[in-house]
Amino acid sequence: MAKNTAKKIEIEAASFTGDVKNYAHQIWLAGLGAYAKAGKEGADYFKKLVSEGEAVEKQGKELVSSQVESATSKVNSKVESFKGRIQARTGGSLNKVEEVFDDRVASALSRLGIPSKKDIDQLSAKLDDLSAALKSIDSK
Repeated sequence: MAKNTAKKIEIEAASFTGDVKNYAHQIWLAGLGAYAKAGKEGADYFKKLVSEGEAVEKQGKELVSSQVESATSKVNSKVESFKGRIQARTGGSLNKVEEVFDDRVASALSRLGIPSKKDIDQLSAKLDDLSAALKSIDSK
């Protein structure tokens, strides 16, 4: 009886060892299959993620842009309202202050020998006339 029991244990051990080897081999094959699938589908999946990321980035930029436009509009509205209230309170004297300031700055620039926009425009017109005269002489 001891021989039969030993034989049964030996058979069961061999069967168990075979099962363990079989499962280990299946696990190995599953790992290889997962690696192969990841290699094939990985590039496509990466491209899909990039595409989705671009779409999210575009939405984010549009959202930020609209929020900046909204904030700018609100600030401009508040500034215009503030200017209107100041002009109403000062009785339009703010324009007079700006004119006096502009005149004084123009006078200071003139004393320093810096030409005004009007002077530059006149000089530019004279250069245009001279260029046209030179072209007409060259063409004759």
